[in-house]
Amino acid sequence: MLIVATLIGATAVSTLSAQQAAQPAPKHEFKVQLGDSVMIKRECQKYLTGERPSSWVWDKVHTVRQLGTKRFPDGVLLMNIYSWMCEDCLIPVNGHAEEAAQQAAEEQAEDREAFEAAQREKQQRERDAIAAGEEAVKAAEEAAAEEQKQKEEEKQQEPVDTTNADRQFKSQYDRFTIGLRGGASALMHHANKGNWTCGGDVVLDLQYAHYWTNDLRPADLGIIVGLGLGYQASGLKTNDSTAFTKANVDYTVVAKDIKETDHQFQLEVPVMFSMIHDNGLFLNVGPKFMIPLYTPYQQTVNQQETHITAYFPETGITIQDNPVTGQYTGQQPEEKNGIQFNINVMLTAEIGYEWILKSGNSLGLGAYANYSVFNTYKNTTNSEGLFNLTAPTDDDKAKLDVLSATHAYADKLGYFDAGIKLAYHFNFPKKKYKEFKANKL
Repeated sequence: MLIVATLIGATAVSTLSAQQAAQPAPKHEFKVQLGDSVMIKRECQKYLTGERPSSWVWDKVHTVRQLGTKRFPDGVLLMNIYSWMCEDCLIPVNGHAEEAAQQAAEEQAEDREAFEAAQREKQQRERDAIAAGEEAVKAAEEAAAEEQKQKEEEKQQEPVDTTNADRQFKSQYDRFTIGLRGGASALMHHANKGNWTCGGDVVLDLQYAHYWTNDLRPADLGIIVGLGLGYQASGLKTNDSTAFTKANVDYTVVAKDIKETDHQFQLEVPVMFSMIHDNGLFLNVGPKFMIPLYTPYQQTVNQQETHITAYFPETGITIQDNPVTGQYTGQQPEEKNGIQFNINVMLTAEIGYEWILKSGNSLGLGAYANYSVFNTYKNTTNSEGLFNLTAPTDDDKAKLDVLSATHAYADKLGYFDAGIKLAYHFNFPKKKYKEFKANKL
């Protein structure tokens, strides 16, 4: 029963609400009529549509054109401006005397003049504030300029310190360098037999340099001296056929696939001009003296392709590879220092880039090349070529030695190498060098 009663009550309430919603809303009762003359109150600053009226609207008498609309039920449409205003913002003037209307218009005009005067006063205050600020800035600038001028006059009156002036534009620093370089190398043999091939080299450089700098010059100029100790190797591939006479016997020796590698431990003494640009690029060029310290060689001969032929003119007998007349058994000469002592004068060049480290030292990476322009090596070539044959005796058999191809064929030598160099530079004084580079950059 309770549920039924609840449903009946809810139905009745819904029916009553629907009846109330169906009833039309009461119409607004206007105090003004169509055709009435009205004025807009000064305190009303917006139309019903949200726009702000122009200043002349408040001082003018308007005529009522329409009362209410679906969007603005209590709004009044004014004929002169075709804008909707709330009825409470209107002052009826059609029932007043002409003087009353004029008085209302004058009051509205006075309000407008007061408002405009307040606006003008506000704008004048803003202009005065801006002008005062500009004058203050101008005065501060004039005071700063006067102070700077006074300082310059005092500085000109001070005695000139030429020592400090030189230090400002010129500076010097030293550096010690540890470098490691490696690449391809060759002895550039001057010989008409055999095919010479490049090998490799590795050299440790210990160098000292002194640099002169100048603020007006974008690069530091210096001189480098030092010592280099290293190793190089180059090779030879050749075949040989030599005829000669020993003890009234005509010998002919033929050998194929002869391979030799010349090793060289060397000492280098550079004297180079150096230039380091402020952006890190460097160039070192100049002469270098290279002195071979020890020059061993290694050699292999194809024993199966090496033959010794002996011809005896008295009897007309020819014998080949006979132990008595001569047979190659793979023996090598005991002397392994094949190149005579010599000095090379080389032209050297290094180019690359270096980075300044936080410690004040620097790290460089670049390419290098050395080319021999003068060499003191002199050699009288062996008439028997690579072979040294000892004729047989009553007590001993014939013996064949294969000599150094460099010693046998080369009447002079050169030197060439090129590769990559990595160097670590200790700059002195470190702080001064780092600050100087920072200031120039």
